[in-house]
Amino acid sequence: MKLVVTGGRGFIGSHFVELALRNGCQVIDIDKMTYASSDSLPFDADPNYDLIRKDICDLTHLPPCDALVNFAAESHVDNSIVGPKAFFNSNTFGTFNLLELVRGKVYNRPLFFHVSTDEVYGDVRESYVTEKDALNPGNPYSASKASAEMFVLSYGRTYGVEYIITRSSNNYGPRQYPEKLIPQIIYCLKNNKKIPIHGDGTYIRDWISVEENVRAIYHLLVNAEKNEIYNISSNNHLTNLQVVKQVCEWYGIEDYMKHINFVANRMGQDTRYSISSDKLKSTGFNIEENIGLKRFV
Repeated sequence: MKLVVTGGRGFIGSHFVELALRNGCQVIDIDKMTYASSDSLPFDADPNYDLIRKDICDLTHLPPCDALVNFAAESHVDNSIVGPKAFFNSNTFGTFNLLELVRGKVYNRPLFFHVSTDEVYGDVRESYVTEKDALNPGNPYSASKASAEMFVLSYGRTYGVEYIITRSSNNYGPRQYPEKLIPQIIYCLKNNKKIPIHGDGTYIRDWISVEENVRAIYHLLVNAEKNEIYNISSNNHLTNLQVVKQVCEWYGIEDYMKHINFVANRMGQDTRYSISSDKLKSTGFNIEENIGLKRFV
């Protein structure tokens, strides 16, 4: 396959590019190289990899490809609360611009593969949600991602753009920028700083390793039915305090509570995310579940 990947220098995108190249794909990566992008990556010298340094909002031409895989996004919720316009521009308008470029392809239109988030569902207080449940975003980040999804769905219906949408739970692993919880915990432990935890630390997220997430994304790209939405999760629910405890255990720290500094809740705080991956499993994908956090440092 020949793929155009947006945001392929970012955390999840770079792991996907690495996997796609290992599977023999040609990859053209479009990335505007924000603060969260990696300047140096293991695949930089791969002959099947090319980088275009460009903001997807300003893109006027889409290289020929079999599929466009859209990872490009601003993703830190706290930043979206302080400056929501950047999230609308990148996540919503950027997706719209990509869809327009795909729509303009009269012949050989690529598949539009859009990578979204479980946060579009908002709070899930009990049980779990499926792809058929309504979206209820609770902050500017998740609203911008939900809005982008609506554009994808509308372009599918109105213009016949073929698509796949994935909604992944919280990712963790190598190359994640330190503003996110797990790399922030690691940074604080290594630098003898207190770990900032919102509220009382009981907020629950479902954690999936980035390698497992991109493995599922690649599987769906190759095998899934088009014009469908798929949740990707690992049934690995942990409170923020449990996350701190497990990461501290990697470093042989037992009294993890003394390393925590409880801070005020963020505005619009969601208390729990929980999504079902049954539809993903129905495609023949076996996902690792309920295994805790795999050490990667």
